[in-house]
Parts: sequence; C-alpha cells; structure tokens
Amino acid sequence: MPTISAFFGILIRMYYDDHNPPHFHAYYGEYEAIITIQTLELMEGKLPRRALAMVVEWAVEHREQLMEDWALAEQHRPLNKIEPLE
Repeated sequence: MPTISAFFGILIRMYYDDHNPPHFHAYYGEYEAIITIQTLELMEGKLPRRALAMVVEWAVEHREQLMEDWALAEQHRPLNKIEPLE
C-alpha cells in the first residue's frame, strides 16, 4: 500500500484494487481511519480530533488529486505523491 503523503506524523495511503466508495487510509500512531474522498466522511476507524481535522483540511485541498490516484490504483498503476499539509 503506497504512502501518497505524510505530514505531522500522519501517513496517507491507498490500497490497490480497494473497494468502493473511493477512499484513503490515514494512520497516526496506533490510530487508523478510512475516509471517503467525495464527502470526507469517516467510514471506519478513528483518529484523534486534531489529527482528523488536519487530514480533512489536507483532503479538501487535494480532493482532485486523490481521485486521480484512486483511478490509478484501480488500474494497478503507480500512484502520484501529493503535497503535504503545511
């Protein structure tokens, strides 16, 4: 599962050939969350409130790139890195 971005100790990853709806995985320490790209809703798991807020802020800025990576992942093609939250 490629890491497509990392910031403030948070790793953002996507699986190849993952189930719908389009989503990404966010990891922070022992926490993991699955977040939908379109609605930015928490599908599964949990993150500390501040970490979740940073992930959502980052995803709002990069939603189009996330969808592009989702399409690449469905085709088993290399994913693009996405700029971190600053």
